[in-house]
Amino acid sequence: MSDPQQDFDCWRSMPCGVEWGTLALMLGCYGLWGGVLLYLPGVSLILTVLCLGCLAGLHSSLTHEALHGHPFRSRLLNEALMFLPLTLFVPYGRFRDTHLAHHRDERLTDPYDDPETNFQDPNVWAEMPGWRRFLLQVNNTLLGRVVLGPLLGQICFMGADWRLARGGDWAVVRDWILHGLGCGLVVWITLATPTPIWALCLGAYIGLALVKIRTFLEHRAHEDCHSRTVVIEDPGPLAWLFLNNNLHIVHHLHPGVPWYALPRLYRENRDRYLEVNQGYFYRSYKEVFVRYLLRRKDPVPHPLWSSRE
Repeated sequence: MSDPQQDFDCWRSMPCGVEWGTLALMLGCYGLWGGVLLYLPGVSLILTVLCLGCLAGLHSSLTHEALHGHPFRSRLLNEALMFLPLTLFVPYGRFRDTHLAHHRDERLTDPYDDPETNFQDPNVWAEMPGWRRFLLQVNNTLLGRVVLGPLLGQICFMGADWRLARGGDWAVVRDWILHGLGCGLVVWITLATPTPIWALCLGAYIGLALVKIRTFLEHRAHEDCHSRTVVIEDPGPLAWLFLNNNLHIVHHLHPGVPWYALPRLYRENRDRYLEVNQGYFYRSYKEVFVRYLLRRKDPVPHPLWSSRE
């Protein structure tokens, strides 16, 4: 099979100029967030938390756009737009660096070199205490990933960053300091509204939980790197919240293409993309929920790892 990234050369370059639609969506997300903080608590705190969760999930998707070079060609401007961390828990700079490392497709699902994988080295798995294995097995169901995933992911993420910081990685320290400043501003804004801090934090957790729906089955273990990445043909509200990253093979082959161009690119080349990822495909998120809400999609130990050593 030819290199699929060479088959779509017309889509490999970044769009020229400012992406006004993406910029408007980013500013609209912040505006709606401020409106929720100010006006919804008088109506319903439950509704406030749910809306904050949806906006945090959208902000996470917009953060993903920013680190891939949208809406400006300037990295500094994009990062300035993302300074307010509505998800509270993950520094932009650390998400940027780990996610771009994740985009080395030949390393996808690697227990050591893919920072976003949930697979474990089978030898490490064999040495784990039973309680930790149980938690990771629960985390490999969709319900577990949504409920426990943000907490487990945060613990592992912060532990890894703590080790890097102790080892003298000052870029990690810098990113956490900037994140602390942004979080402080988010808390200060919230304190000036009727929304309690606990509602802000719970909304942020819900936002991360929504993102876990998207990441739950984005990648599978497979010998061919392009066949590890999924397509979920769902044009519904979750696809919009995820900014079309349900068409994940399209994004991995063309990471510079903006979110709004992914559906047309997929429609025009559908058969080719499904050939490239060897049919790793679901029709909707409803299908995903029915199959995996209480059932593990993958084993936790990487099923192909021993054959690669």
